[in-house]
Amino acid sequence: MKTCLIVIDAQESFRQRPYFTDADLPAYMAAQNALIDGCVALGVPIVRVFHVDGPKLASNAFALESGHVKPLAELNTFEAAATFHKNRHSALVGTGLDVWLVQNGIQKLIISGIRTEQCCETTTRHAWDLGWRVDYCLDATLTWDMQHLDGSVLTAADIKARTAAVLKDRFATICSVQQALAGAKG
Repeated sequence: MKTCLIVIDAQESFRQRPYFTDADLPAYMAAQNALIDGCVALGVPIVRVFHVDGPKLASNAFALESGHVKPLAELNTFEAAATFHKNRHSALVGTGLDVWLVQNGIQKLIISGIRTEQCCETTTRHAWDLGWRVDYCLDATLTWDMQHLDGSVLTAADIKARTAAVLKDRFATICSVQQALAGAKG
């Protein structure tokens, strides 16, 4: 089964957001880079997706004009098989990624990147509904704490646990980096 790694929104834009903290960044980067390096070693194509949205101004961190729509500084260098810009949560909406995947005979996706519960989860659900098998590499996703309606904190760890629970066996296989790479070999 031909597999492709999708690296979603692993971009410098997030450093400009008030919620950004690098508390979980080292663990995420270790997992994301191990996944990238493993896919490169296996010859698995890697697709890069950047979120580009909002006014085309240098002050908007998600505009190309800002200079922040580029890979995270800690991300290992790799040659992307393709690069797409999206302006929706799903990387499959309006980008041409779906066409590229079909044209390249991709049957299974490994999902990784930023944010766990937003673009990574949404792309996973969408991909499954379109017929792709999906390995959701939870270790290689990153998110930050959020607030409940009552003002209490929903931790990043709880968000990741919730995402794993709602995707597992419905929309994806939840896996580690090692499991994703082992599944990409076959």
